[in-house]
Amino acid sequence: MRLSETQRLITGKVAPLGDFGRLIRKLNIDGPLLGGILLICALGLVVLYSAVGESTRLLMNQAIRLCVALVAMLIVAQMSPDFLRRWTPWGYLAGLVLLVLVLTTGEVGQGARRWLDLGIRFQPSEIMKLAVPMMAAWYLHDRQIPPKAVHLLVLAVIIIIPTVLIARQPDLGTSLLIAASGIIVIVLAGLSIRLMLGLAVLSVPGAFVLWNFMQEYQKQRVLTLLNPDSDPLGAGYNIIQSKIAIGSGGLFGKGWTNGSQAQLEYLPERDTDFIFAVMGEELGLFGVLALLTLYVFVIGRGLYIAMQAHDTYSRLLAGSISLTFFVYVFVNTAMVTGLVPVVGIPLPLVSFGGTSMVTLLAGFGILMSIHSHRKLLPH
Repeated sequence: MRLSETQRLITGKVAPLGDFGRLIRKLNIDGPLLGGILLICALGLVVLYSAVGESTRLLMNQAIRLCVALVAMLIVAQMSPDFLRRWTPWGYLAGLVLLVLVLTTGEVGQGARRWLDLGIRFQPSEIMKLAVPMMAAWYLHDRQIPPKAVHLLVLAVIIIIPTVLIARQPDLGTSLLIAASGIIVIVLAGLSIRLMLGLAVLSVPGAFVLWNFMQEYQKQRVLTLLNPDSDPLGAGYNIIQSKIAIGSGGLFGKGWTNGSQAQLEYLPERDTDFIFAVMGEELGLFGVLALLTLYVFVIGRGLYIAMQAHDTYSRLLAGSISLTFFVYVFVNTAMVTGLVPVVGIPLPLVSFGGTSMVTLLAGFGILMSIHSHRKLLPH
């Protein structure tokens, strides 16, 4: 049976590239995955240049951050899955300690206490984006699949503790995404349909309980989603301007650096949370579809790696990293188009920022490690 070109790319069944291909394999780098990542980053730098007002300095800063993140990916790719599994509990505990330090001694910015300065200013919550699914996969590695009720309770504690600590910063968006990364591990472990339906029913009263603990501005974001025109110059301003930008782009866009909403600064947070709207306005529907196609390719490659993994820890972790990446893409694009409340989630590998990019590429480094250390079965 002949494979299509797309299938050959996702599965990695392409012709060897000589010395370069051997070097890539020696460094535990997955060629198709790296290619998809670099194409997304390249397109992201093009759009970012326009979003930051054609500032060469800011673009170079982002390029340097990208290089640092690629180095982090390369380093993590050299670590075997067995090594990662042994050190997972210690990494998880270190992340919890850092989250506690954030709440007690962290720096405040934009009304939230999310940063630590230990010589390098960073957000410990980014560490937990990897630590939580790794810990959940570590716990299930030597246990019965699908998990028993007692195991589900332990997993709930593993997920809830960092989720609550991050929500108290407050950073509700990141806390929910981290919770999702752990829940994905549980679902991939074979959670029964009946139990998932039961949890879905319980989520309804749970949402009302969560509402009482939300900050006032968070409640306003939810209400604005239902009716953005209720406060067009206040809470609804961001999403209204974003929709105008995307809608005015049409099929082919207004042209690179020619977007009126972005260049005239009507669109807020255009280089971070709302950079997808800049792309929609300037590159149009076809530009947006090109980016989404690259995202689908990277996610598909990640899921293929998960299916090829040789143990429970690797399969669950690779699947969670891939699907969590999908969640990040979905939440940002849905937020910018007004389908979900504004939660401050950047567009992966495109938005301006450093810590999140390092975390994402470290996760892809884990995928590459899992793929390069898989046990190949003889044909």
